[in-house]
Amino acid sequence: MKRLLVIGCGDVGMRVALLLRSRYRIYALTRNPDQLAALREHDIVPLTGDLDQPETLSGLSSLAHEVIHLAPPPAHGIADTRTAHLIAALGRGRSLPQHFIYISTSGVYGDCGGALIDETSPLRPQTDRARRRADAERRLRAWGTRTGVRVSILRVPGIYSADRLPVARIERGTPALLPEDDSYVNHVHADDLAHMVVAALHHGQANRSYNASDDAPQKMGDYFDLVADRCNLPRPPRMARAEAHTALPENLLSFMNESRRLANHRIKQELRVRLLYPTVREGIAAATAPQGTQDTRHAH
Repeated sequence: MKRLLVIGCGDVGMRVALLLRSRYRIYALTRNPDQLAALREHDIVPLTGDLDQPETLSGLSSLAHEVIHLAPPPAHGIADTRTAHLIAALGRGRSLPQHFIYISTSGVYGDCGGALIDETSPLRPQTDRARRRADAERRLRAWGTRTGVRVSILRVPGIYSADRLPVARIERGTPALLPEDDSYVNHVHADDLAHMVVAALHHGQANRSYNASDDAPQKMGDYFDLVADRCNLPRPPRMARAEAHTALPENLLSFMNESRRLANHRIKQELRVRLLYPTVREGIAAATAPQGTQDTRHAH
């Protein structure tokens, strides 16, 4: 049985592991001792290590045929030292993984003024958070070219699921922008993203990036309105962009200041993905449905 190593086995990583555990011997790197029992309960072999402490990563070399890297970069700086440490650890063994899937962010494109963009669009990250992701992509592409490891990159927008909806924000009454000032955002349901990762393992090409998004970019305020309506909450108030710059926190403004619509042709044509939830309307309906009524069809 082939061996799969998951780096960052949180919510999405666990969804991926559950899809693959009949086909792989799955290992997961964790720095949290409290996660060990939960991983073992799902037939995942836990490995204790910390990407910020490279001396703890020696057990990763020559371990896995394939690697899925979902761990976030460090919280500061413009370089992803965690990915650098991971690459170095994998390179110390007698053999390298055959395929490496990296979960990046669509934030590497920066603000595109609402334009429809595909994977050939230039990377223009505008925040340090996105610059760290772009740095990781560059490192991994160079590593793949140098070693022959097949590196595939999924650029992921906003992930949502039943427990990842902006309900608390809506309950606080945090304003959204007026429609004429609002930005386009993109989403993907966590279940669809998990299936995209599995599809990338099977079909992802070397040094190839994929927009891991659903079919329907929309204005950010419209997304909040949809969640509010489904959860029987008041819709957020709207304000002008000029007013928002003085009324909203900087981290929230950074998302509002970037507008783009992602084209997702590659995930369908090359990865052969069929979305369970092509739009957030369907995904939010499923996420807010009574327990046990969610759609369980496979997406690829």
